[in-house]
Amino acid sequence: MFEKLTSYLDSVRARDPAPHSRWEILLYPGVLALGLHRVAHWLYEAKLYFLARFVNHFSRFLTAIDIHPGAEIGENFFIDHGFTVIGETAVIGNNVTIYQCVTLGGTNPTNGVGGKRHPTIGDNVIIGSGAQVIGPIMVGDRARIGANAVVTDDVPEGATMIGLKARSTLVPAEEWMKEFIPYGTPCDDPCAPSRDCVEKLETELAALRAEIAGLKSAIGASAPVARNRTAKRG
Repeated sequence: MFEKLTSYLDSVRARDPAPHSRWEILLYPGVLALGLHRVAHWLYEAKLYFLARFVNHFSRFLTAIDIHPGAEIGENFFIDHGFTVIGETAVIGNNVTIYQCVTLGGTNPTNGVGGKRHPTIGDNVIIGSGAQVIGPIMVGDRARIGANAVVTDDVPEGATMIGLKARSTLVPAEEWMKEFIPYGTPCDDPCAPSRDCVEKLETELAALRAEIAGLKSAIGASAPVARNRTAKRG
């Protein structure tokens, strides 16, 4: 048990350089919320729903993180900071990292039957700040959800999703994703398409400015000629 806890704390430290010791990590809201969720989930599976909810509400009051007792969470799960909501039928794999203000939300069933309505998150997934992952979708292993992305469709394995509605950057993760990426938002290679677009716009803008300058020069050169013709007629 102690070795498992130590291994978990070390996995958190590998993803967050801020703590100076394992003891400090024990005070993290995400770590406390996960520990209390383990208790709440055990009570939930034992059909002690009231007690499970009581632990859930206490955890939410203490950490500002709301994890439904029914959610299934794998090993080495880390919520960095708080204000995160995880729904009842969410399933989270191993080594998943979630940052603040993330929602793993559910759809509203039209038939009144709950069923599977929250996302399934694969292993080694990173979900950036403010991201909303909604519905009974599958987020593949090693996927990255960028900050403030809204994801409502399945995410392929290794994809990086950005935007509203989220779209893939089409950068194969196996080519550049060698290490942990904070906030699931890379700022180098995957941003290249955006840089190319900006450079293209800047080139077009420079061409337009040159064309306008040429027109101004032509108009300025023709003005004295027009004035001379007018004077002769006078």
